[in-house]
Amino acid sequence: MKYFHLVWAALFRRKTRTLFTLLSVLAAFLLFGLLDCVRLAFTNAGGSIVGADRLVTFSKLSFTMSLPKSLLPRIQAVPGVAEVSYANWFGGVYQEPKNFFANEAIAPNFLDLYPEWVLPADQRKAFKETRTGAIVGESLAKKFGWKLGDKIPLQATIFPRKDGSNTWDFDLVGIYHVRDPKLKSQENVMFFNWDYFYEANQFSVGANVGWYAIKLADRSRGDAVAQAIDRLSADSDHETKTQSEQSFTTALVSQFANIGLIVGAIMGAVFFTLVLLTGNTMAQAVRERIPELAVLKTIGFSNQSVLGLVLAESVLLLLLGGAIGVALSGVVVDAARANLGDNLPLAPLDASIWVRALGLMVLIGLVVGALPAVRGMRLRIVDALSGR
Repeated sequence: MKYFHLVWAALFRRKTRTLFTLLSVLAAFLLFGLLDCVRLAFTNAGGSIVGADRLVTFSKLSFTMSLPKSLLPRIQAVPGVAEVSYANWFGGVYQEPKNFFANEAIAPNFLDLYPEWVLPADQRKAFKETRTGAIVGESLAKKFGWKLGDKIPLQATIFPRKDGSNTWDFDLVGIYHVRDPKLKSQENVMFFNWDYFYEANQFSVGANVGWYAIKLADRSRGDAVAQAIDRLSADSDHETKTQSEQSFTTALVSQFANIGLIVGAIMGAVFFTLVLLTGNTMAQAVRERIPELAVLKTIGFSNQSVLGLVLAESVLLLLLGGAIGVALSGVVVDAARANLGDNLPLAPLDASIWVRALGLMVLIGLVVGALPAVRGMRLRIVDALSGR
């Protein structure tokens, strides 16, 4: 540490060049922090579901496949299950395709499983008593300027009506909100009555549901309950898969791409470019200071000391930019989790990410500083001072 002032002075000898290099390092590690949080979310999705309050049961073959409604009482009878409800994805759009938001048909008791959604008692009653009734989240209502009593037409993209029309009209009878700001994204959903969907839907030819939502009596028994539920349909034509809600959301998104491969490819390209950029910066910095390094050797600095000074400068460059970048990624991740909730699987930026990031900073710093440092170590005083 006694030579830190020399390393610092050398690093900021060309302030503009160093600043732009630091910004490049910052951007690379900002991206690393964000992508590693995504990777962790998908990596941990298939783990144990102990600790989950709710489970989701859907078709093992595909989320788009329906399940028989006859499973309802059998799931309810599984030890450890406190309550069961069901729902079906609708997929309607409001006015035009760009106005897409989640909309689902739900059973009468579906809201009972989600106490975090606050709906006034009179609006809850109106929802149950109004055949065409619908409730929406507060954020969604503000986005489209909806108020209680409005009629909301949705254009069906999957389920036409029995009369041949694609327009479904709903009466807005309730607006719910969430208490936790981190769950604000859950206010962007519309729910409507299952009976209306089932009776008016052209494809309602059997008693089927999209998925089951299960409330656990004891969250510590999540794994055992999930396995017991899946055994109910083992070796049948409607085998099920039961997961925690978070795992279900993550698995659903995973169907679109190999997240691990994508993240690895992006980060590989980013860090390859970073190595070239910072390597060029360090090579220029050492080349410009050849006479200074010769002077250091002249006054008694050993070859190993010169090697260490150049490597320290390179590592410090990576540590400064990288630490700021990872810290900023933590801020972005927290903001994203607060606004998106479980809609986008995103793990918090924890100590393991910091450890990997610091390791990469040191490794890249040593790699890009190695050649310039060796050149400085092998420098002959006479040649350097003579300009050769």
